[in-house]
Amino acid sequence: MNTLTRHSLTPLTRRGFLKTSAMVTAGATFSARSWAQVSGANGDLRVAVIGLNGRGKSHLSSLSRIKGVRLVALCDVDQSVLEKTKASLAGNGAPVKTYVDLRELLASPEIDAVTIATPNHWHSLAAIWACQAGKDVYVEKPVSHNVWEGRQLVAAAAKYKRVVQAGTQIRSGAGLQEAVAWVRAGNLGKVTAARGFCYKRRDSIGKVDGPQPIPASVNYDIWSGPAPMEPLRRKRLHYDWHWVYVTGNGDVGNQGIHQMDVARWFLGESGLPRQTLSVGGRLGYIDDGNTPNTQVVIHDYPSAPLIFEVRGLPAKAGAAGGGGGDEDSGGKKGGRRGGGNPMDEYRKVTGAPGVAIGNVIDCEGGSVVVPSYTAAIAYDKTGKIVKEFKGSDRHMQNFIDVVRSRKVAQLYGPIEEGHLSSALCHLGNISHVLGKGTPPDALRERIQGNKPLAEAYGRMVEHLAANKVDVNRTPLTLGVPLTIAPGRESFAGEFAREATPLLTRNYRAPFVVPDMTGKVAKA
Repeated sequence: MNTLTRHSLTPLTRRGFLKTSAMVTAGATFSARSWAQVSGANGDLRVAVIGLNGRGKSHLSSLSRIKGVRLVALCDVDQSVLEKTKASLAGNGAPVKTYVDLRELLASPEIDAVTIATPNHWHSLAAIWACQAGKDVYVEKPVSHNVWEGRQLVAAAAKYKRVVQAGTQIRSGAGLQEAVAWVRAGNLGKVTAARGFCYKRRDSIGKVDGPQPIPASVNYDIWSGPAPMEPLRRKRLHYDWHWVYVTGNGDVGNQGIHQMDVARWFLGESGLPRQTLSVGGRLGYIDDGNTPNTQVVIHDYPSAPLIFEVRGLPAKAGAAGGGGGDEDSGGKKGGRRGGGNPMDEYRKVTGAPGVAIGNVIDCEGGSVVVPSYTAAIAYDKTGKIVKEFKGSDRHMQNFIDVVRSRKVAQLYGPIEEGHLSSALCHLGNISHVLGKGTPPDALRERIQGNKPLAEAYGRMVEHLAANKVDVNRTPLTLGVPLTIAPGRESFAGEFAREATPLLTRNYRAPFVVPDMTGKVAKA
């Protein structure tokens, strides 16, 4: 990540898009068409899913349950995944076209909306191209791989008048909506800290001794997209891209986007924090990943601190089982790569459920515990339940409803909110990447004035000790304190020069995120 710098930011014109896609087809239009021209306005809404592993499967499932939606196209750079998914849908009756290149899909005038579940480094560019092609967009979280391109996506949605929903589905539950409104109305007094947790098992991804073969079924040029087209230096291409900065954002950007989004939602903060600081590392094993598996990120907001914690190791050494759950396991343990591992839980209130994946919102008069994606429980300071909130995931339905109504203000996950919460992930990672391994005594001394961080750090060190990790031998990285310029998405202060290039990346032509704002990051 610390090697990424800006390349070319040439705007992607309609002509350029068509030329790049090699799909100048008769009748195709890429303007922001009026809704009256879209067939889905009065009939079936024609939807395509881009990216079919992981969250893409959930998209297909959600869309299949929505009346008036017709799946018309699938896209994946892995031909075997594409064919397997198409075969699984064969009994549904309606024909589905398949594409390896999303540019060819976007050139089709027979698609009204797309959902995007690609690896993170493709999210913003794919969504911007879709907006330029006149499609409405549901884009997975984080909505960007870096801060700058997230802002370009927000601008593209506005310029082309597209409905763009961020995949922050916790916001769609009526229970969480009610809980946020209840807390912000002051029912438990002032919020004193907004905490998020990802205590989710993440095993080693292995260590290779040289470049690995790319699966023959994968178009690796398109898979790499905006990222450098480098040799594969890990055992598995799919999924483990999360743990390599060039394509992923670690668990801060994988699971953490949800919990930081919820925490910021409870705080009512509509911008970036004043400062960000990270403490963490990749500990307990040596592998080909370079993102932290153990981390605390603290964002200094005027209202209260926002604290997010990552723990990828089990509660103690010797815990049985394999790797972490899927990135959207709904707050439940287990999942994608082996489950049932004993994990730590954070418990603030006596008698309250422990939280491994979720939030705890501390207030003057008690706390709100968010133990899952759809529920919250408010406690007073004695541990008595004050109020309970329950709901369900309505995110994809909400997206489809707004595509039809064009009432963008009714989106549960507006792209501006998705961008800001994604930016919190990126700020934490920038702080970490610019940091240095620091002996524990020196680290403790450096952060002792920051009580919330010092408290979380103390618990982190105890957790590592239980996993037989000696932080004297393998010290944690103390990130640099980042100061964010007030009202801007840029850095100020001591580390601005080093941090500013990491707000964006060196894009690989022709997969270049277009500059929609005319604002280039400067130190």
